Amino acid sequence: RVFTSLAEAWVNGADVDWRAVFEGTGARRVDLPTYAFQHQRFWPRPKAVEAAAVGADPVDAAFWEAVEREDLDALAGTLAVEDGTSLKAVLPALSHWRRGRREQAAVDSWRYKVTWKPLTEPTRTDGLTGTWLLVTPEVADAAARAEVERTAGWLASGYAGFTRITVADAGPDRAELAARIRAERPAGVLSLLALAERPHAACTELSAELASTLTLLQALADGAGTADVPLWCATRGAVAVGRSESVTSPTQTAVWGLGRVAALERPGRRGGLLDLPQETDERSLRRVLALLGADHGEDQIALRATAAYARRLTRAPGGTGRPAQPWRPRGTVLVTGGTGALGGHVARWLAANGAEHLVLAGRRGPAAPGARELAREIEESGARVTIAACDAADRDRLAALLEELAADGAPLRAVVHAAGITAQGALDAVTHQEFADVYAAKAVGARHLHELTADLDLDAFVLFSSAAAAWGGAGQGAYAAANAYLDGLAEHRAGLGLAATSIAWGSWAGGGMAEGDAERELLRRGVRAMAPQRAVSALALAVGGGAPALTVADVDWARFAPAFTIARRSPLLEDLPEVRDALDPADEPQEVADGDTQAELRSRLLAAAESERDRMLLDLVCDAAAGVLGHAAGAAVDPQRAFRGLGFDSVTALELRKRLNAATGLRLQATVVFDHPTPTALRDMLRAELLPEAGTGPGGGAADRIGDEEALRSALAAVPIERFREAGLLDALWRLADEAGPADGQQSEGPAADAPLPPADRSDDIRSMDVRDLIRMALGDERSE
Repeated sequence: RVFTSLAEAWVNGADVDWRAVFEGTGARRVDLPTYAFQHQRFWPRPKAVEAAAVGADPVDAAFWEAVEREDLDALAGTLAVEDGTSLKAVLPALSHWRRGRREQAAVDSWRYKVTWKPLTEPTRTDGLTGTWLLVTPEVADAAARAEVERTAGWLASGYAGFTRITVADAGPDRAELAARIRAERPAGVLSLLALAERPHAACTELSAELASTLTLLQALADGAGTADVPLWCATRGAVAVGRSESVTSPTQTAVWGLGRVAALERPGRRGGLLDLPQETDERSLRRVLALLGADHGEDQIALRATAAYARRLTRAPGGTGRPAQPWRPRGTVLVTGGTGALGGHVARWLAANGAEHLVLAGRRGPAAPGARELAREIEESGARVTIAACDAADRDRLAALLEELAADGAPLRAVVHAAGITAQGALDAVTHQEFADVYAAKAVGARHLHELTADLDLDAFVLFSSAAAAWGGAGQGAYAAANAYLDGLAEHRAGLGLAATSIAWGSWAGGGMAEGDAERELLRRGVRAMAPQRAVSALALAVGGGAPALTVADVDWARFAPAFTIARRSPLLEDLPEVRDALDPADEPQEVADGDTQAELRSRLLAAAESERDRMLLDLVCDAAAGVLGHAAGAAVDPQRAFRGLGFDSVTALELRKRLNAATGLRLQATVVFDHPTPTALRDMLRAELLPEAGTGPGGGAADRIGDEEALRSALAAVPIERFREAGLLDALWRLADEAGPADGQQSEGPAADAPLPPADRSDDIRSMDVRDLIRMALGDERSE
């Protein structure tokens, strides 16, 4: 213990005289192996452990089947006991234990928690370069303004390359902010917008830090040349690292939920989320600057006085040996969203497990579909039911409802907040009001419940969060932010000594948020729907276990992880053994038909005329794409159109890559569809891989290319310039030129800043085209050369 304590003190900065410590022991200094500092693992990683099939042995199966049926005679026969009387007393307890163990084993496979892993700090030579934009809020409150000024001044003192701009309290117009950012041409952006918590002037349901951060994301996307500029969003008190900390600002936790979605929607943008320490010093400043400038690959970091920590998702088993004690409800329980599908499943369980009075609150109250039938069903089980028309986001109505319950004489014992709405929409396109509508249903209602019940002695305060907050979901920015607020609120309440459990749910069967097409889409991506009865058991175990925040989801990581990380690495998931196995190329099965596939295809290409090779490869790509998309033939696939525009996503991109591997004998990268964004670009890549000796582009040798260039120039001159403008090529080419930036001493003469720009996928098309493709596009001609 003494040596351990000395070591802990030393790594935290204490001065230890190690010569004195080891004097007389014979200890001597040795060189540390160099591999300790290399980012390469030499030891085997543990594989994901497959749970053994329960009852695989026939004798075991017979024994446990008899136990579960509580069949005394069958159990005595299995054990070869003549008189089963001695087993009669223990059989019910054994049967109950068996059912509980089965339930917990199933639920344990769904449970995850956030942990924080110490991050190897960048060397002192790492740091910021170029001009960085420091974006700060304009705050009226003196204390909040002082906090922002203190942090901004601290950062500016460490790096002279910061240029500061201030965003107005109500949130700026995105076009105005885009123009200000574009004028600075920053190498990176550090946002302090989340540090000053204040209400939004126009959308009172939305905090100004969320609204301003959303506008900043949109402005970066709008600005020419700034879409993929690195962006770090700083918070303070948004996350808790270790048991000694608690979340002090749930509204800043919401910014983390928003940031996770932004990273998925803009995978090319480096940066992430950085939670600053409460106390800042010179050492912390050096760490911040080094982390912002280093290429460490992490995108969710908490910086503390002694170290930097990276966010990780790890398994959270409920216990070993015997099942954890589940929550047993009592008295009056308020369920918001109680007349919805999820609220109904929870209400039935509450009534069956001890709750005497259920208050089911929803915006439509008794008018909600199925509300009266649900009430009758629960009343038949012996519990009293009140259905209240109350939106938790309406503070006055919620306060009145709680006063009515207090006057009723039955004290409120628990709250379950299951209300919420979801909506799909990319962050670049969502309005502040649309964002606020989704956010308020979850986050504002939770805040009101917290504030209005803070002085009550509750047994449970349960918040229905979402896996969209745990790892993000493209198109779910407002929903993820709202649910991240719930996770932060639970951590905050736990720090205050109040009851709190936030569960970030995966997909529920039986009418959850994701049903029909949405449920099938989640299943396609590897998120399986959980049976409601078992999900409610997971809820009871989570509340009984006392952890303030958990993720509960049934995920097929072998399917989910490759698609989720296809465009952007996700360090968050990489410590899960199943994810490491799914992403390990060494463990990836060979996907080619046989060893002769590549040689056979090469032979066919070399035997064909030069002019036919590109057509053969393009047909191969289009046929494979058509098969993935469900088209009858490759002719239905436009070879000039971006794969994203054709309908490809991360899952179908992996399927196309698998088909191409089988057809070509190559081992293509998982991101091949996004690295080569059109069928023609992918064709050219395949040609370069299969026929490197024939050149990488159409036409093969240099002489042929020169001849082609002359012919193409003539053809280009013959095309009316209006055709290029109509095809959207001129604006897109200006965009690409502007992203590249003008040469030194030259001024860009592109279109005006407010000129309409073509869709991003058109720019992707043009990046991959040669002159021949541009001419065809302008002419609307899909014929071969």
